[in-house]
Amino acid sequence: MIIIVKQDAKEERVQDLIHWIESQNLRTHVSNGDYTTIIGVIGDTTKLDDDLITGLDIVQGVKHVSEPYKSANRKFHPLDSVIEVGEQKLKVGHGNFALIAGPCSVESEEQIISVAKSVKAAGATMLRGGAFKPRTSPYDFQGLKADGIELLLEAKRETGLPIVTEIMNANHLPLFEDVDVIQVGARNMQNFELLKELGRTNKPILIKRGLANTIKELLMSAEYVMSGGNENIILCERGVRTFETATRNTLDLSAVPVLHELTHLPVIVDPSHATGVARYVKPMAMAAAACGADGLIIEVHNDPPHAKCDGAQSLRPEQFEDVAKAVRAVRAAALECNG
Repeated sequence: MIIIVKQDAKEERVQDLIHWIESQNLRTHVSNGDYTTIIGVIGDTTKLDDDLITGLDIVQGVKHVSEPYKSANRKFHPLDSVIEVGEQKLKVGHGNFALIAGPCSVESEEQIISVAKSVKAAGATMLRGGAFKPRTSPYDFQGLKADGIELLLEAKRETGLPIVTEIMNANHLPLFEDVDVIQVGARNMQNFELLKELGRTNKPILIKRGLANTIKELLMSAEYVMSGGNENIILCERGVRTFETATRNTLDLSAVPVLHELTHLPVIVDPSHATGVARYVKPMAMAAAACGADGLIIEVHNDPPHAKCDGAQSLRPEQFEDVAKAVRAVRAAALECNG
């Protein structure tokens, strides 16, 4: 349910209404816009009498939301959410563009610090790197685990870049205390017990769309985290599995405007995992910027042919610098076209 409050309503009366709703064992989400205030009501709203609420002199109208995702719904929160990352409160969303770059997996101190310095010089705003790696084969490199996180933190100390890394198990949460953004990978997008645990944290959570999941299912995964109280969510489109074999996945760029229409949460794009081929990353990154993505997450390695994970899709630092310049040019042109 959405309750639209009149523009001239006194704050005291609005708070009285909110307290009364919450006394019915319902939760509220308040969105204050320039011209209107919206109270989103979450829970079994059949307890509330629409006519009673509509009859209040501070209420302009009442609407019901049919979609099962409530907190993530733009109807509940018409304005774009801006997610703040790290001690420096780096902003993501509503025109604040995140450029996240780094290796698929952390391999050594020399490697991660070298890459971190390179991507920062090229304009990256965050450093990505896998410490725990989900791999299709049990014989493939699974990451350095806790040691990998320590190396990421060392790279953060060297460069000041906030770090993004993937969690595999809720039991590992204590290791992520100093991680700035916790990534939920495509394979874990519907690990609901993990999502519930992340809902009890206050860290930004980056949720990747599963390779065979719908947009609605992605939003429901975000809802799992938000229902626990953590509203710091960044969504990521990373390609879906189709019949096409020329690329690793098929990058669904239409998901970006669709998600922006349905949700207030920031939406970023991963052209590396989507294509699986380094030479396709630049055009797809440019296309993502053109269609309004709030950021990119790109794999960069200082020696791709010898990478322990996903070398074929990883850019060299100089290639990433070229991509970053192209993306900035596309964003500038898009902003000019949009007025």
